[in-house]
Amino acid sequence: MSDILELAIERPVAGGRMLARHEGRVVFVSGAIPGERVRARVERAGKQAWFAATVEVLEASPDRRVPPCDPACGGSTFAHIQYDRQRALKQQILIDAFRRLARIDLPAPPSVAASPEHGYRLRARLHLSGGRAGYYLEGTHTLCDAASTGQLRDDSVAAVSAVIAALGPHANECQAVVVSENIPATARVIHLEPTDRARLDAIAGAVAAVRPGQLPGVTGVTMVVRGGLRPLWGQAAVSDRADDLFGADAPVAGGVTWTRSAQPFFQGNRYLIGSLVRGVLSAAKGDRVVDLYAGVGLFSVALAASGARVLAVEGDPFAVADLRTNAAQTDGRLTVSAVAVEDAVQKAPSDAPDVVVLDPPRTGASAKTIEGIAEWGVPTIVYVSCDPPTLARDAARLSERGYTLAALDAFDMFPNTPHVEAIATFKS
Repeated sequence: MSDILELAIERPVAGGRMLARHEGRVVFVSGAIPGERVRARVERAGKQAWFAATVEVLEASPDRRVPPCDPACGGSTFAHIQYDRQRALKQQILIDAFRRLARIDLPAPPSVAASPEHGYRLRARLHLSGGRAGYYLEGTHTLCDAASTGQLRDDSVAAVSAVIAALGPHANECQAVVVSENIPATARVIHLEPTDRARLDAIAGAVAAVRPGQLPGVTGVTMVVRGGLRPLWGQAAVSDRADDLFGADAPVAGGVTWTRSAQPFFQGNRYLIGSLVRGVLSAAKGDRVVDLYAGVGLFSVALAASGARVLAVEGDPFAVADLRTNAAQTDGRLTVSAVAVEDAVQKAPSDAPDVVVLDPPRTGASAKTIEGIAEWGVPTIVYVSCDPPTLARDAARLSERGYTLAALDAFDMFPNTPHVEAIATFKS
């Protein structure tokens, strides 16, 4: 076997590589575009497939461009592809996942809502090493410059650098920081993640000694101490109003806000988060809604503010604290259940829901969760997913229980990466 292969690139696959074949064997290739001919070096030879990286483009796609950063930095594995083609490839990935894993042929390619490529991230976790913050290069523990990817605003990167400078030598006692900001970037919290042997009091003291004006663009610094969130400086959370999410034509009552600390998951694209919530509101028509994996209440609060009675289920204690804060403004229409989703689905709510909304992690919903929802007999399931293969797997499970896919829409929440967010609506 030669280490260098000449390959014709066929199609995209989930995860960012492209599929090619060599002497009947499947090869997953990085740095290529369907339709190209490339020379690629084999990185790893598995029993089922080989993995290779492009080293020379013999016949280039018209959609090839010079990437703005190292494609291995920040998951930017599509950065060498013109943006409109990226979205088309994500359509293909969804179509292929449903065809192969769910045995569902989509009647038409799903729309993939576009996003600006720069400054879109509301939240990011950056590793720290040697007084520097950045992403890890894919498959390594080598830092790369987060600013070069364009995912964060320039003032976000500057804010992280200011906090690291304020920590001085104590920055070496932190393994990572999380930057979390609101949509207009008027509030930004930097959350510190200490190493196992860090001197927490020393870190807290360094932050407490910050002088006025020393942290431009930062409205708060936090850290978890003995299992609880500890504000070290400024405010512990950021907030967005309905008009921040949706613009002037907000589909929910005015005055609604979403407040969140840095630790819980929150959708990461400032330009598309409103469109995503609109999509859920449009699909989740009903008087009684159960929101599983509710997080801080992104969908729950919007649904309650639209008039539905909502039961929000969330097991993470930090998310639950923010969820309770956000639920307080809904005049009792939003009830919080602080339990694991797998436990919550074992017993149907006393008031049968019209709709279940679920937004599970990348691993998808567990088989136990899918089975529990199906046993409720709920007529509509609105499934928000960030991973096409696990969404298609769960679509197959729902299909086995009598549900059909009624709609599928997608959102490019992370340009230049292979990730795509989708809303799948299932009807019984």
